[in-house]
Amino acid sequence: MSSAFAIAAAFRRFFQAIAIGFIAAVAALAAPGSAIAQSGSNSLFSASPSTGLLSPNMGARGDGFGPRSNLAPPSQAPMAAPTPMPMVPAGQVALALSARFGKDAAPITGGLTWRVYAAKAEAGGAFRIIREEKSPAPTMVLPPGNYIVHVGFGLATAVKPVALRGATVREEFDLPAGGLRIEGRAGDVPIPAGQISFDVYKGSQFEAGDRRPIAEHVMTGAVVMVPEGIYYIVSNYGDANSQVRSDIRVQAGKLTDIAVNHRAAVITLKLVSEKGGEALANTAWSVLTPGGDVIKESIGAFPRVVLGEGEYRAIARNEGKVFEREFKVVTGVDGDVEVMAQ
Repeated sequence: MSSAFAIAAAFRRFFQAIAIGFIAAVAALAAPGSAIAQSGSNSLFSASPSTGLLSPNMGARGDGFGPRSNLAPPSQAPMAAPTPMPMVPAGQVALALSARFGKDAAPITGGLTWRVYAAKAEAGGAFRIIREEKSPAPTMVLPPGNYIVHVGFGLATAVKPVALRGATVREEFDLPAGGLRIEGRAGDVPIPAGQISFDVYKGSQFEAGDRRPIAEHVMTGAVVMVPEGIYYIVSNYGDANSQVRSDIRVQAGKLTDIAVNHRAAVITLKLVSEKGGEALANTAWSVLTPGGDVIKESIGAFPRVVLGEGEYRAIARNEGKVFEREFKVVTGVDGDVEVMAQ
């Protein structure tokens, strides 16, 4: 079995490199001028038959496993019934699998993907997949021998070697996973889903080194499954300068709602001949800080831009002429900025 355990360790290192764990979170270190608030934390699973579970939103892969896998919000569906034990032909062994959120936790009854691999690599170095199941507690009938079993739940995974000998073998996997659901606010006003997205990274924002996000472009209301530890969220409101970074800590078995507060507003730029007049088309725009740094450039009669709270200068170029105006952005106060073409 030593070789099987060595192979399992290699599998584990591989899957840990691309998976991410648990979820939840309480804000820890919000970026200057911003805040994260925990607005609620609920158990992901209860032993009550009426309690719903997270249901998978698989995306392109269709297996619930991968760095962009998200899970949809909980549904009030009944718990899945146990899978009946199949008939086991002579010379075969039944492998009964199940997963739970952690020690003494209730079983996970949805969103799991099971894969059984041969314990030895083939000539090209790949491990042959023997069986794949998506039921919460499958029982597979297999020939006696050594195997590697992998289970994925969102971005949380586990892998172990299994030896099938004689009688039925039962294996339970611990997946201390949870769900993170994020929304954005400007002041006390929720930010519409299409205007904000979130990237999730493993570790603290203050740790050195470049990292890739474990979940990208997460939309408001989506539930992301990630492994226990510290993570940080990058919240992008619009595409200019309203970005918030905040550390969070994951809890196992919890669905935690997080509200990210942006100190920003939506500004519509207009070049007009008179106050309240019609916006002039074919206008090139630049939005600058008081120090002269360019924040946003665009072309159009009335472009919309999300700007962080502060002071700015709008420069409009139309038919070879340049016009400008200073203006101030107040959190949550959306409005028009008119530049006079005079």
